[in-house]
Amino acid sequence: MGESLMQIPLGQLPCAAIDFESAGAAPGETDCPVQIGIVRFPSLFSEPGECFSSYIACDRPVRWSAAKVHGITNETLHQAPSFSSLWPDIKRLLTGCMVVGHNPATEVRFLSAFPGHGFSPWLDTLALARKAIPGQDDYSLGAVCRLCCLEPEIQALVPGKTWHDALYDAAASMLLLRFLVRELNMGQITPSQLPFAIKLH
Repeated sequence: MGESLMQIPLGQLPCAAIDFESAGAAPGETDCPVQIGIVRFPSLFSEPGECFSSYIACDRPVRWSAAKVHGITNETLHQAPSFSSLWPDIKRLLTGCMVVGHNPATEVRFLSAFPGHGFSPWLDTLALARKAIPGQDDYSLGAVCRLCCLEPEIQALVPGKTWHDALYDAAASMLLLRFLVRELNMGQITPSQLPFAIKLH
């Protein structure tokens, strides 16, 4: 399926953007996801198909430095579902899609908890933004979305959320991808023509 996705024009590409927030970890420790957000579009220029978000139970305390960023505390995670119990929803939403993330190394790493999941290819909106909008000092997701005036559209898609909420950041990645593809008239370009932004896992 991954190879066939590489040949679909970007404007017609089924996409699912994903983001995790984490508990934070000291050097040498293994980090733990505490929230997941996924936004799936049947095709990049279609109406959103589904938004999914959940807190995730973690076997270690949320570090103060992480909670300061995303606002998720140990109390927030009381009675949160286990990561493994979310697998059916994750699999359903990510299967058959180009998986989208802004520098998605953390997302790739956390999904490795499900060996052989087969989610591939990934499209990195950070790499795409650096190529499409050169010369910026800050390519963080928030900075690029503000530069492109996307915050009202993101808030309309996931009302009541804000930056560093996993669903909000997933929506931001998706809408940033759609904006760049539309503004740069790349709707007929295929992922195979963007090797700098595509990661196969």
